[in-house]
Amino acid sequence: MDLTVVAYIAYLLIGVALTIWVARTLSRNGRIFLADVLHGNEKLADAVNHLLVVGFYLVNFGFVALYLSQDEAVSDARQLFEALSIKLGVVLLVLGVMHLANVYVLNKIRRRGVMEREQVPPVPPQGWTAAPARGPWAPPAQGAPGAPGAQA
Repeated sequence: MDLTVVAYIAYLLIGVALTIWVARTLSRNGRIFLADVLHGNEKLADAVNHLLVVGFYLVNFGFVALYLSQDEAVSDARQLFEALSIKLGVVLLVLGVMHLANVYVLNKIRRRGVMEREQVPPVPPQGWTAAPARGPWAPPAQGAPGAPGAQA
């Protein structure tokens, strides 16, 4: 068997296995993060998580397939390992960039949700407050000694 074909097979097996492992890891650990971003809506978090995983698979499997071609023929074991290391290194970098992009976007969504929650008062307004009470902490009445604008 030609070593170029062996390189293709090894690259596809390792590239697909890495993509599946990363997608499952991100899906399992990202679900909690998504639930927080989506204000505890578990069903929506599961749906978004599944859609993200499908998109991740499509993009990364597409990249692995497009990056399969080899310009030079592989003639010995050394060239086989060099070709595999370059191709798998690029696949790993793309997987890492995809992961960072997902986390960045989700963090932006989460921050916006946190800011919206902080702007809403915890208790709805119930009416106007009464006139200020007179007591030791009340502001001095107009015209009282020591009040602003009072004549001495």
